[in-house]
Amino acid sequence: MADYQKKEEEEEEDEIGEQDYKAQKDALIFAIDVSKSMLQPPPKSDDKKADKDPPVYAALKCAYQLMQQRIISNPRDMISIVLFGTEKTKYGDDENLYPHCYVYTDLDIPAAEDVKNLRGLIEEGDEDEILEPSSEGVQMLHLLVLANNLFTTKAPNFGSRRLFIITDNDDPHGDNKDYKEKAITRAKDLFDLSVTIELFAITRDEKKFDFTKFYDDIIYGDVVAEETNPRKVSASKSGSGQTLLNSLISNINSKQTPKRAYFSNMPLELGPGLQISVRGYNIIQKQAAARSCYVWLDGEKAQIASGETARIAEDSARTVQAGEVKKAYKFGGEYVYFSEDEQKSIKQFGGPIIRIIGFKDRSQLGFWASINKSIFIFPSEDGYVGSTRVFSALWQKLLKSKKIGIAWHVARTNGNPQLVAIIPSKAQEDKSGANFIPAGLWLYPIPYADDMREAPDGFELVQTTNELTDKMTKIIGNLQLPAAMYNPTKYPNPALQWHYKILQALALDEEVPAKPNDTTLPKFKAIHARCGEYIHVWSQTADDVLVMVREAKAIKRELEGDDEDDEPKQKKSRTVPKVVKGEISNADLMKRYNDGTLSKLTVAELRPILEERGIDAKGLKKSLVERLEEWLEEKA
Repeated sequence: MADYQKKEEEEEEDEIGEQDYKAQKDALIFAIDVSKSMLQPPPKSDDKKADKDPPVYAALKCAYQLMQQRIISNPRDMISIVLFGTEKTKYGDDENLYPHCYVYTDLDIPAAEDVKNLRGLIEEGDEDEILEPSSEGVQMLHLLVLANNLFTTKAPNFGSRRLFIITDNDDPHGDNKDYKEKAITRAKDLFDLSVTIELFAITRDEKKFDFTKFYDDIIYGDVVAEETNPRKVSASKSGSGQTLLNSLISNINSKQTPKRAYFSNMPLELGPGLQISVRGYNIIQKQAAARSCYVWLDGEKAQIASGETARIAEDSARTVQAGEVKKAYKFGGEYVYFSEDEQKSIKQFGGPIIRIIGFKDRSQLGFWASINKSIFIFPSEDGYVGSTRVFSALWQKLLKSKKIGIAWHVARTNGNPQLVAIIPSKAQEDKSGANFIPAGLWLYPIPYADDMREAPDGFELVQTTNELTDKMTKIIGNLQLPAAMYNPTKYPNPALQWHYKILQALALDEEVPAKPNDTTLPKFKAIHARCGEYIHVWSQTADDVLVMVREAKAIKRELEGDDEDDEPKQKKSRTVPKVVKGEISNADLMKRYNDGTLSKLTVAELRPILEERGIDAKGLKKSLVERLEEWLEEKA
């Protein structure tokens, strides 16, 4: 792309979109514990929902699903699968460097072949005896050093680097304090490199996973998040009603997308001289299918074609340089030109800030008031020490008092200011305990006066009967969503998923599915079982009410007809407006000529006007109008 286009993009006040987040690449290592207990199949059960896979295979299936998603939706992210506790050892060409750690998939952008190999391991079994547990176990020190090596060599400049550990062993070193201390030191090294360790614990029967024995010492929680949402590691239970695979997928999906800041160290001004710093996150972002690209196929290897744009002068066909182009806005039919300095001064509303200007009751904010998606904000200690405490106090006060803040917000340098409501939220969890809505504050854009439009006229509120309202209340009560709330994680976009399924099938030589899996379709059988009878009764009542309304309208028309019979009916006649001589003055005609409305006069109106001014009044309307226009031009 040409330089001048990049310059224009920097000057324009664009919203930070999903493309900015995808520029921050993510590196993810799946570390799966291969031990005898992890390979032990669950007890047999007649329940169709019961587990059928050992925990290792459930974890591999989970990694397989995530790899399928990432290979299309996030093609620049890297994924690795490391099996630890195995009898075999593999890392590049050196088989003894990290004992009992097997790098099944190296940290790289997943290719279709990697996905096929992983699918073969899951479906066809372990022919190469990779999943054979070691009798010696594994030192977590080796796994953490291996992860450190992979991240520093394969993804040194990635914005997000994370290690997912899936295990059922809460005390891998037992009483060996030396091994434990070395592992803690290596975990601290990873933390210093901004690598996040996430634990996905697996439990069996009534046994609980004791995080205090080892993992509390190597997993560094977000200190800031502790103020509003204390850290909690969800355990996935094998053999429960919810299958281990579904539980793992739910827990991993809640953390598979790394936190990527919409803005960092934004000042939040609570009053004169009192500021804290916050980060903003784009928690909700509408997803679209990955953009297609052009590919050049005439070489030895397919290559992605990159496009370039240039501006051409119309008269000489020469390339116009960036310095020759100026910004202009059209105003009243004229173009107004601006220099670079003038352009910048127009947008000068101060630097990025969130400035609270007052508080209101939560009930005074209408559901209709949002004009854009909300931004989640959270405190940051980088700008001002103590921001977390002040933010937490504000969050708790707004929640308890059922209040909201109203603030002036400039999102970026040279950005346009907007009014936002600051709304507190509690954490919302699904059945597995994974958060899908975090606890914190939200910036909710609200409209200016310029953004409001007049409501259409002529709409009257139709009132229903109390009986119909009571019967509908029963229907609504029986058709509530689970937990009486909408959980977006339960409803994937069917069009988007169908698009990815087709691409995946073509890329991996799989069978193309017959139809999409649409979880948004109503479950008609369940609806009928819950309240089919209520709906039938309501329908009959509505029919009875409709008959009564029609009868009432018929009686009203009859009464109005009787009243009209008492009065003599007047015959309606269509009157044609007549133009009296001298009725339209020359000034009026000149005004009509300037407005271009002379042609709206009828022939019956034009002829008297022409005769009065000594102009021939014979012929078609077009001729009459032209003669009148010529006469007016001469008089003018």
